[in-house]
Amino acid sequence: MSRITIRSCRAASAAGALLLLAAPTSVAASPIPGADVPTTRPAFSGAPAVARPIGGIPVTPQNPFMAPNGKSNVHNDAWMTDAYRTGGPLGRSPAVLSAVLDSRVCITVTFDRRGRLVASCISVATGPRLYMLDPRTLDTRASLPLPFKPPARGIPPALNTAGGAYFYLDRRDRAVLATTDQRIWVVRETGGAAHPGFQKVREYSVARYLKGDERLPSTLPDWRGRLWFVGRQSGTVGVIDPASGRTRAMRLNEEIENSFATSREGVYIASDKRMYRMEVGRGGRPRIVWRSRYENSGVKKPGQIDAGTGTTPTVMAGGYVAITDNADPMGVVVYRRAAKLRRGERRVVCQVPVFRKGASATENSLITVGRSLIVENNYGYVLGETANGKLTEPGIARVDVRPGGRGCRLVWTNRTERAPSVVPKASLQTGLVYTFTKDPDRALPTADVWSWTALDFRTGRLVWKRVAGTGGGYNNHYAGIALGPDGRSAYLGGIGGLMGIRDGG
Repeated sequence: MSRITIRSCRAASAAGALLLLAAPTSVAASPIPGADVPTTRPAFSGAPAVARPIGGIPVTPQNPFMAPNGKSNVHNDAWMTDAYRTGGPLGRSPAVLSAVLDSRVCITVTFDRRGRLVASCISVATGPRLYMLDPRTLDTRASLPLPFKPPARGIPPALNTAGGAYFYLDRRDRAVLATTDQRIWVVRETGGAAHPGFQKVREYSVARYLKGDERLPSTLPDWRGRLWFVGRQSGTVGVIDPASGRTRAMRLNEEIENSFATSREGVYIASDKRMYRMEVGRGGRPRIVWRSRYENSGVKKPGQIDAGTGTTPTVMAGGYVAITDNADPMGVVVYRRAAKLRRGERRVVCQVPVFRKGASATENSLITVGRSLIVENNYGYVLGETANGKLTEPGIARVDVRPGGRGCRLVWTNRTERAPSVVPKASLQTGLVYTFTKDPDRALPTADVWSWTALDFRTGRLVWKRVAGTGGGYNNHYAGIALGPDGRSAYLGGIGGLMGIRDGG
């Protein structure tokens, strides 16, 4: 690991940079093509759920510089729990809807204080764009093109996590995102409810702190409002004072392809080799509090972006943080977050193998509900190859930390459902785990059938399934499910645009 001594960086303030404005552009939604392709699978299977709230779960702390939990980023909150205290669809006469967005996949979907969707959506051909959409119709209310440079050398366009996949909504409904040209943009909403739009109001250039053409997967605020950012290829970790623009950074010389988590005590980052807890040290520089190497087969399995963990760290109640490793079979790994361990304690609480040897991998963050973790199997997913009826390996599992941190146990494994690449979510109000599956059609073996799927959190059993559509346009390609503020809807990006489901009645 090498350190970089850095002079202060000033935020860009040129009039052209601050006045980049997206004119309001209301566009009526058109459904993603392919919905009328025949399938012999029933549109709905299973049965509507009866909400069974999950009680006794501590409230996830609110980062004071982010939008409310459940609305701020692809993983819901600063802890990256992927769990909602609000409800989601119960499968009561659910209607599905979709909107074409110029062949863009909306990886991150957030909600502003008016309940509108604010999403970052990526096209491999024309780059990322920020959208504002109506939650009921999916009509586009406004959009803003974001800087576009093709991925850095050696990074396939379909596996590019930098410059648009991640962003967060701050406490003032401003989108804060890392761009493909090594900057961080702050974009506010304009025009109120009648004529909404976007305007870039600030940017920070961090190019001088990155190694060569290193790109930025993510930026997030800590509990004091300082902006942290990570570089992908060389593992640069930086901290910006947003008032002055002063920046300090260090380099891990390891790859960081995911986002990271923040908590009151620090920042949690996973590279392709190690798990880290960091904080701001002397002079405003990032400082490593502890690090731990995880088990790694060294193999980039089908379904993974690199040969390392595929998960953004997930901070848990009780003083833990979790990721998956890259062993064979893959394991769920839980660490103690404390800076100093008590006598007899070890940093690693447990490493629990999940799914079968030779067929286990994930590229999506864990869900945490109290001491429980939900993990899905993405082994076998490759864009362009997981088509014409080809399926990925099945598997969704729950692992619980035992009371007192005395190890962990595998609670259940669903060996039937296949979730190729979605970021799943849980609702404490409904007691359901929401995922997005690709299912076989025995009568039409080349059909690609994509479905909204709900599992029982307590047992892992299928509760209900609703076909979203057929064909490649409905492939979510690593996008994350977002449960709507109305408590009865959910949204998800796909190759063809944006998809939704909403309970009827």
